[in-house]
Amino acid sequence: MASKTVEVNRAPVLTLWAAVVAEHLGYDRAASLTIGRALAGMNAQTKGRRLGIYHEKEVDEEKAGARRAAQVKFVDLMGREVPTMRTREGIRAAIDGKPIDPESVERYLIKKFGEHLDDVRRELEGLARSHSPEDLAREAFPLYEKFRPAVPRGEKGWGAKGVLDLGAVRKLASRKSS
Repeated sequence: MASKTVEVNRAPVLTLWAAVVAEHLGYDRAASLTIGRALAGMNAQTKGRRLGIYHEKEVDEEKAGARRAAQVKFVDLMGREVPTMRTREGIRAAIDGKPIDPESVERYLIKKFGEHLDDVRRELEGLARSHSPEDLAREAFPLYEKFRPAVPRGEKGWGAKGVLDLGAVRKLASRKSS
């Protein structure tokens, strides 16, 4: 099979990979989508602050109180503490004490990956399956760093598209399987 590539920026790749990882660690698809989206957003905020694009927010005590009242619990994924909360529909990642809608995450992924979404998801799921849950929990971010699209460093790379090589993802999975 020829190596397929997809031109995309890093945020949707991290969103989908984190969702796949969360699902393989036991969260249902809807919860996993929201956890992936929150994790990618947190990483973007961190990088944006480092580049001077975003500035540290002052703590809004009212919002902080709302988050505490919403009984936010944290999920450790890929080296980040992702805030979640229990809703009637199940666990959802939360931003400012409000649950993320998994359907909006799915629409975001469809928009960013287009016709390639199923292929990308399939390759990422294969990579996740090639690891035990314990190894995946420990290695998920270093794996992402090996296959994520290359973009220019610094501000030039902010939001820039790069090439996601699905063959490289497949190789990472086959290396672990052999």
